[in-house]
Amino acid sequence: MMSRAERLQPAADQARQRSEDAVAELAERQQALVRAERQLAELKGYRQEYALDAGGGLSVSALLNRQQFVERIDRAIAQQQREIERQQRLLEQARLKWRTAHARETALDGVIERYRDEERRHEERREQREIDDRGPRRPPTG
Repeated sequence: MMSRAERLQPAADQARQRSEDAVAELAERQQALVRAERQLAELKGYRQEYALDAGGGLSVSALLNRQQFVERIDRAIAQQQREIERQQRLLEQARLKWRTAHARETALDGVIERYRDEERRHEERREQREIDDRGPRRPPTG
């Protein structure tokens, strides 16, 4: 017959796997956010380069092309900021998923440990009773 701890072990293993999967997803989300932030910084750098360059000696059409290019960079920056916000939401969801999975794993591990402790104490009491039953018996005094 399986003990309660042994019956719960598959659930604990599954909870541990879910927690590990959630940690991996959390790491992926953190990396995606870092990449998105890095890309935004690059776009802002390009924007600043073009804004600082006065474009002296350029024709009107070249200045218009330059202005349109800066506007495209501005749109890309706005889009990248929205992407960062999306990545932040996904990261927070992954963090919540991990916390939930980790809490379940910890709870199941605690229950299993408590069951094992109970089983160990029960076994020790049983062994002690056997020893007491086999020990020398005193004749009743009287």
